[in-house]
Amino acid sequence: MSVRRILPLVVVAALVVAFAVGLLLVRGSGDDDPFADYCAAVAEHRQDVGAALSAGPTTGLLRALPSFEALAKESPDDIAGDWRLVVERISALKKALDSAGVDPATYRFDQPPADLPADDKASIDAAAAGLGSADTATALAHVEQQARDVCKTPLSM
Repeated sequence: MSVRRILPLVVVAALVVAFAVGLLLVRGSGDDDPFADYCAAVAEHRQDVGAALSAGPTTGLLRALPSFEALAKESPDDIAGDWRLVVERISALKKALDSAGVDPATYRFDQPPADLPADDKASIDAAAAGLGSADTATALAHVEQQARDVCKTPLSM
């Protein structure tokens, strides 16, 4: 066989091999779980979230914020927006309470401290309304459902 006839066959074989290798690199081995890091984070923070939430709805969410921030960082793309909303809303309430110098464990929305300035109360009320809104409740439900469906574990104990 002449070199002229072999050369095209070698080029075609090299292209087929390159394509196959490229396809394997793009697809991966199939053993990689795209949710593994997130599910590991859910398992890692599950007990802390449960302990925090046992303090009550508002105080519990504030105590769970560090765990929620960690989970948001690991969250898969399909619920990243939900996690972002949850963290933003809890952070807004924390900021409003901190700015007003109010202890969340003792603050009562129906009986705020008598010396609380009106603008601080308005900021706290607005942040609390955002946290208690339907879209925040939906986002919380989504992240909980994702943990149950994908990770096979609830977010808290």
